[in-house]
Amino acid sequence: MKIEKKIFTTLAIFFFKSFCFSQNDSSYYYFDRITPIESVINKINKTEDQVLKDYFKLIYHSKLRNKDSIIFYVNKIESKNKLPQHLRAKLIFFKAYYYRISQNDSLSFKYHNEAFKTAKHNNDTLTILSTLSGLSQSYDYNDDLPYRIDYLEELKKQAFKFNNNNYKITQSFLKGNYYLFRDRDSLALENYKITLNYNFSKRDSTILLNTLTNIGILYNENLNLPDSALHYYNKRLKLINTNKVFQSKTNYFNSFLNIGTAHNYKNDLDKALLFTLKADSIPIVENVLTRKLIIKQNLSDIYTKLGDYKKAFYFLSEYNKLNDSLNRRELARGIAKYENQELRIQNLESEAKRKQNRNLFFGALGLILFGSIVFYLIQKNTKRQQKLAEQEKALESQKLATVLKEQELVTIDAMIEGQEKERQRIANDLHDDLGGLMATVKLHFNALKDKESPELFDKTNALIEEAYQKVRSVAHAKNSGVIAKQGLLKAVKDMADKVSASNTLSIEVIDHGLDQRLENSLELTLFRIIQELITNVVKHAEASEATVHLTNHDDSINIMVEDNGKGFNPSQITKTKKGMGISSIDKRVEHLDGKLTIESEQNKGTTIIIDIPI
Repeated sequence: MKIEKKIFTTLAIFFFKSFCFSQNDSSYYYFDRITPIESVINKINKTEDQVLKDYFKLIYHSKLRNKDSIIFYVNKIESKNKLPQHLRAKLIFFKAYYYRISQNDSLSFKYHNEAFKTAKHNNDTLTILSTLSGLSQSYDYNDDLPYRIDYLEELKKQAFKFNNNNYKITQSFLKGNYYLFRDRDSLALENYKITLNYNFSKRDSTILLNTLTNIGILYNENLNLPDSALHYYNKRLKLINTNKVFQSKTNYFNSFLNIGTAHNYKNDLDKALLFTLKADSIPIVENVLTRKLIIKQNLSDIYTKLGDYKKAFYFLSEYNKLNDSLNRRELARGIAKYENQELRIQNLESEAKRKQNRNLFFGALGLILFGSIVFYLIQKNTKRQQKLAEQEKALESQKLATVLKEQELVTIDAMIEGQEKERQRIANDLHDDLGGLMATVKLHFNALKDKESPELFDKTNALIEEAYQKVRSVAHAKNSGVIAKQGLLKAVKDMADKVSASNTLSIEVIDHGLDQRLENSLELTLFRIIQELITNVVKHAEASEATVHLTNHDDSINIMVEDNGKGFNPSQITKTKKGMGISSIDKRVEHLDGKLTIESEQNKGTTIIIDIPI
């Protein structure tokens, strides 16, 4: 009977990932680049400075991965605090390396980061690259998976900046691992194949072998392409056979196991059995239980396919025994959710029942998936309709606000037009009625010229003449408004002169760039605003001096009215009382799309600034 492929795949990937994660250590390059092992031993024997001697001993034990010795010499050197400045980043890196091989990710990250900052300060290129490699292999707690893409990108940037081939290889390989752990197979393959395009040196041998292994496992386990997997597995085995550097028991074991697995997936059972038994015959020390567990699982699967259920059951029982002795915490990382030995034994007894259960499972899974998709689409459509309804509601509110604004502007226009018509009516009345009457009175008084009091007559005649001229000046405004002929500047100056004639308030008018006339209705509105502001100064400010500034900025008109009066609280006037005609002025300014600013303090006068766009 056939063992479920997914269970075996989980075991294989668990073993592969845990193995690769512990072996992909670019720190070896770092130790080799600092100084070769022979040179380290010579320097230990010849160096007289005790601190430097301890430093070389630290390098030596780091090459051998002797954890206790590493931390011993790190602490010893730190306690003396006599290590040269240019070596301090390296010392911190050794400390980070200790916590890394001790699997203390938080302290490893802390000291790698500290070493990185110190190396940048010292322009220590090799330590910069190595610390970035260590940081990039830190645990990403956002994804709850190994490797950090942010530091991988920075490592790539720095490796190309310093043109360091070792770390170019390292960054592309580690990036492949990053995507592998996140099941993004195409990106993992892309980065692994980029890695293979580099020129490999002896110190890159571990990465070369692991890259070939990773590509093979991706093709075999994830993409179900065992022929492609075999191409890379055989390439790896050939490399081991032709290079003594690679000829270790562990490398042969991994190659035979992976090749046997690929043949198993191809149903080439004779070769699958051959290579699996070859792997089982190799005596190894590291991860013995885990490796044997995979072997027993593989053999049980092969014999199930061959129909030899007795041997299949035997190896499955062996698998169960090994499984019981394996640390459950490590095993749970890859196989806990698939671990159900009773079900596997039942599958060996009844292949038909297993297929039926499998079909039912996939049928239920399909229904759940279909239901989830339908629910998602319905929910998405509902949210889209809600969003459209909210947008329509916001659009209606905007339209209503626009209509209200337009109505308000129409009301203001009607108010100004009504005021102007009323002034024209008054002007017509003065001209037609009072003007004619005063002319008649003048004729009557001329008849009194020969009477006994010519002096009284002259005075009376002068007064009547003055009244008549004032009536005429008012009447002349009837055709085009009060300031149609004078213009804004002239009208404001005349108004200032008349107010200043009382000798209680002196008003000065200063203009900047008002050489040309503005549109008539705009001049009229600006005049009314200035008139209202001057009236406020006369009635409320108790000021002795006031200044009116009129400035033309081409695209805007600026009006500033200053006085030296008693001042007031602007917030109370504008927000609560709405007094002093401010509301009327504010409406006029708002109608012209302008801005009104009030600056005032008690006993320090008032400044009102108005900006009107043209």
